[in-house]
Amino acid sequence: MAPGEVLQIGQEALWVILKIGVPMMLVALGIGLFVSFIQALTQIQEMTLSFVPKIIGIFALMVLLLPYFGSVMNSFTLQIFDKIVGVN
Repeated sequence: MAPGEVLQIGQEALWVILKIGVPMMLVALGIGLFVSFIQALTQIQEMTLSFVPKIIGIFALMVLLLPYFGSVMNSFTLQIFDKIVGVN
């Protein structure tokens, strides 16, 4: 396998990680900002208050986007298997 192919596989893997990770991070960011805003308005300074809404939001997003995540991983896996078969 040529070094260029290895770099291409690494680049594709990073894109897959971003496609799967960024939506969850954005939801966690949005929920965290919302909870922080509510805490600032009510002057409740409990640090653990934001964890439960973030966990619930990320879990709900994962359930909703599970087919998308599966298709992204499936296509990447099939590409890798095709490259493995092509080497032999």
